[in-house]
Amino acid sequence: MVDFIDDHRGVYGVEPICAVLPIAPSTYYEWKAAGEDPSRRSLRAQRDEELKTEIRRIWDRNLSVYGARKVLKQLNREGIAVARCPLSG
Repeated sequence: MVDFIDDHRGVYGVEPICAVLPIAPSTYYEWKAAGEDPSRRSLRAQRDEELKTEIRRIWDRNLSVYGARKVLKQLNREGIAVARCPLSG
């Protein structure tokens, strides 16, 4: 939705587009600000970004054949505490 607003904001403006779409202008502006400044993202989003790097490292190191269960076990073996739920999405 943010990409759509970006594509059409020059013609229609942000507020008129948001009046039609189910998104508040403040939500759009916050989403854009978080994209430019990662410290504005939620703690969960920040943690997920960190985990992506670790997951990719483990997956690449193991010939790209590890599934979620083995990646989870390897993360925990390395002392990176993570629940199963972040790996299922």
